[in-house]
Amino acid sequence: MDDESAARKIRIHGIVQGVGFRPFVYQTAVRHRLNGTVANTSTGVTIHIEGPSARIDNFLSELAHKQPPLAHVIEVHVEPADLNGHSDFTIVHSRTGEGPATLISPDVSICDDCRRELFDPGDRRFQYPFINCTNCGPRYTIIDDIPYDRPKTSMRQFAMCAACQNEYDDPQSRRFHAQPNACADCGPHVSLRTHTGETVSTDDPIGEAVNILKQGRIIAVKGLGGFHLAVDATNDNAVRRLRRRKHREEKPFAVMSPGIQEVNTYAAIEPEEKNLLLSSRRPIVLLNKKKPNPLAESVAPGNRYFGVMLPYTPLHYLLLAHGFSALVMTSGNMTDEPIAIDNDDALKRLGNIADFFLFHNRDIYLRSDDSIVRRTDGSNRFLRRSRGYVPMPVFLKIPMPPVLGCGAELKNTVCLTKGKNAFLSQHIGDLENLPTFEFFTLTIDHLKRILGIEPEWIAYDMHPDYLSTRYAEDQKRAEKIPIQHHHAHIVSCMAEHQIDGPVLGLSFDGTGFGMDGAIWGGEVLIADHAEFTRVAHLDYFPMPGSTSAITEPWRMAVSYLYGTFGERMWALDLPLLAEIGETNLRIITQMIDRGINAPQTSSLGRLFDGIAAMVGIRSRVHFEGQAAMELEMQSAEGDDGIYGFRWSPGPVRRIDIRPLIREITGDITSGISRNLIGGKFHRTLIALFTQLAEDLRRETGLDRVVLSGGVFQNLWLLSGFIRALERNRFTVYTHRVVPTNDGGISLGQAVAAAAIVRKGP
Repeated sequence: MDDESAARKIRIHGIVQGVGFRPFVYQTAVRHRLNGTVANTSTGVTIHIEGPSARIDNFLSELAHKQPPLAHVIEVHVEPADLNGHSDFTIVHSRTGEGPATLISPDVSICDDCRRELFDPGDRRFQYPFINCTNCGPRYTIIDDIPYDRPKTSMRQFAMCAACQNEYDDPQSRRFHAQPNACADCGPHVSLRTHTGETVSTDDPIGEAVNILKQGRIIAVKGLGGFHLAVDATNDNAVRRLRRRKHREEKPFAVMSPGIQEVNTYAAIEPEEKNLLLSSRRPIVLLNKKKPNPLAESVAPGNRYFGVMLPYTPLHYLLLAHGFSALVMTSGNMTDEPIAIDNDDALKRLGNIADFFLFHNRDIYLRSDDSIVRRTDGSNRFLRRSRGYVPMPVFLKIPMPPVLGCGAELKNTVCLTKGKNAFLSQHIGDLENLPTFEFFTLTIDHLKRILGIEPEWIAYDMHPDYLSTRYAEDQKRAEKIPIQHHHAHIVSCMAEHQIDGPVLGLSFDGTGFGMDGAIWGGEVLIADHAEFTRVAHLDYFPMPGSTSAITEPWRMAVSYLYGTFGERMWALDLPLLAEIGETNLRIITQMIDRGINAPQTSSLGRLFDGIAAMVGIRSRVHFEGQAAMELEMQSAEGDDGIYGFRWSPGPVRRIDIRPLIREITGDITSGISRNLIGGKFHRTLIALFTQLAEDLRRETGLDRVVLSGGVFQNLWLLSGFIRALERNRFTVYTHRVVPTNDGGISLGQAVAAAAIVRKGP
């Protein structure tokens, strides 16, 4: 050391474990001829650096501007330190003792370097289905605790061979401290079994699985975050057989293709969609179908889109390297259950669906469904944020207290906040059964452990019957804060944009428990993080049969018709009424008249359902949102104006949709096509709420509009609202970081609860 020598202690927070950050620091320090140490800690990475001050400054500059591909640095703290006289730079064992605060990397796709080695006959990992390095592979789904070291992952049971250990110990290797590092001699392996659990005797389980798929059979494939059910996507009989066995009548299946060239044969790909497909996140991307195309019609019946992903594990690449243009890769579960992650559980739950099982013996600690993304209006829009993105936090404007947001019932996620980070969980599913509820509680406990967060407040939906609400109410160690469903929607979008209120919030969805006990869903709010005022909503109509009206949209059609025409409804010449029959119609109208099992709703989602049934598109659905989705897809552009509407004056405007119902009925009886009616209906909604926003701006001065709720998965509405509102000089905020549906609502709950805590009693 010379007279210019100095020492610094550097603490780095962010995604800096399991991503090659320590080797990067080591190589950078050696290149600048500096000495010291680097270690993982419970809070991130800590560096002690010694050497001439000028070299330390250059080292810090490089640290700030060059990072490993999967790293994400949030904060860097640098302070003077004592000189310890280090003679070299070393990577030391992980240190524990502080409260956990490090960020865990999401699971990511195999990198280009590993993929080249996978298909290189001269490489020692040739065709090894678990090849990985510090730049790729499993993270979140195999970690049990932090710091992120091998003994705290599901790789703990695999002792590295000498060759793998040498790579692991070599700071110059791409696999230096790669916790899942392994090879065929020492790591996980695959096996093939029948649906009864008998092992198939073969030296090449993957090759045999390929032969089985080409015979039109169904294989359950254990992947990164759970099992997929796979069939040849060009074999219509195989796809239909999978639908029957899985009890999934019409909901689209996702497909996986080996590369962009194959995807181009059946789907149109825009440049940004291509970037999404090829990204290390590897989400399912919704792409416009080409017509004709080679995939089976039963893959995505009645849908404009295919949900497409590229391989993201070595095993996927090996399966698809045998001439398949696409494989169906749908979640390995029965409808409404969580995906299977355990081999024995998969045999038990999927044995009546799959003919064979392609297992591996690396445990999955936490299931993680594939993420789903759609590109529109220049932005990526999540339909489901899960594998590849979780547990990357949503970065907030101000520090948060430790809050747990429990989410809603459908598309449930949970959210934990700490500092300026909001950690949204992976997709949990619909909380309607015990297995999903057990997954819900497991996810909360796992996130609390790996993030080191013990919530002091728990935010939950106001609906008394949601399992997430009951969970919250049963917790003893934290204060509970109920958050209204549609307020949480608006706050979730505000949080991801780091904006404060007040704003005008358009919160449109199918179901949400209202402050008056009715079912809301067509709401206009003035909101900030802590509170809201309901300033307008669609007028109430009954939901005859309650939840039955969701699966049978004809019930909502009758409700709107009866509420608009009264007894004159019986004289209407509508095909739907003839299809339903007088007996069923009498039952429904009696339920409405007597208020029996017919709760009031202001839901725009239910209005979409009713119109879809009314025009003859869909009177019964097989999955949530199907009627509204098909109405959107069958609607046509036009320039023949809009339908009528009006709203009442006053502090809470009630939007009267009876003029709209009368005019739509008139168009149906006049023989106007459903396509033109659907297009006019969409334009009407855009005009209605744009005019209403202008009316409210004159009254309040508010010119920022936030759009949230599941209805905004409708691209026609989303794009139309953005254009119309911006044309009228509003600033519009929409979702890009979390889903607009209930998958993002836990974020809004947590942030709203934190604002209420800050505001005080």
